[in-house]
Amino acid sequence: MAFDSWLIFASIALVACLTPGPAALLVSTHSVSFGTKYSVATMLGNITGLFFMSLFSVLGLSAVILHSAPIFITVKLVGACYLIFLGVKLWRKGLGLNTIRTAGKSEVARRPNIMKLYVNGLLVALTNPKAIAFTTALFPQFIQPDRAMVPQFTILILTFMFLSLLCLFGFGLMAERAKMGSARIKLPGFMDKVFGSAFVGSGVFLATASQE
Repeated sequence: MAFDSWLIFASIALVACLTPGPAALLVSTHSVSFGTKYSVATMLGNITGLFFMSLFSVLGLSAVILHSAPIFITVKLVGACYLIFLGVKLWRKGLGLNTIRTAGKSEVARRPNIMKLYVNGLLVALTNPKAIAFTTALFPQFIQPDRAMVPQFTILILTFMFLSLLCLFGFGLMAERAKMGSARIKLPGFMDKVFGSAFVGSGVFLATASQE
């Protein structure tokens, strides 16, 4: 693959990764609740989902999903319902910040279920129709059929995964710092409602996504 082609791909992918979406929201929520080091599991789950979507894109399976109304609608609704479920859960139970702060003063805070965080990140990636559309549109533009597929795919997917992980880690750090700042502000339940509303809003937005 020519360097200039890779640079164009990396630039487009970076802009996409820097645009906040359900993955960034989920990582931010987990960073606020458990800390950035634990939210890395969420990030790894998300880039695993990106790997599979990119692979499906190269194999042409993503195009089938996008052009099959029943399959597209199913994937879209599953993702939307999952995000809305997470939002409602945050509204009802909150982020658990008070528990974490109390534990930090008197005892060791309970460790989150790493596998659960990983699966959350994976599901959000695999059920995001916008991510499916992005990988379907992007990858074929940079794959040269007259050259070996495996090296090209490896370069593109590793670049995409690295940039995604880097951006998600940045979102996680910013969210954790925001939490530390909010500890000095007396706004009980405010962050719970903000994140909950954001998840519900993202779910509603995905539910209205079209196949175009």
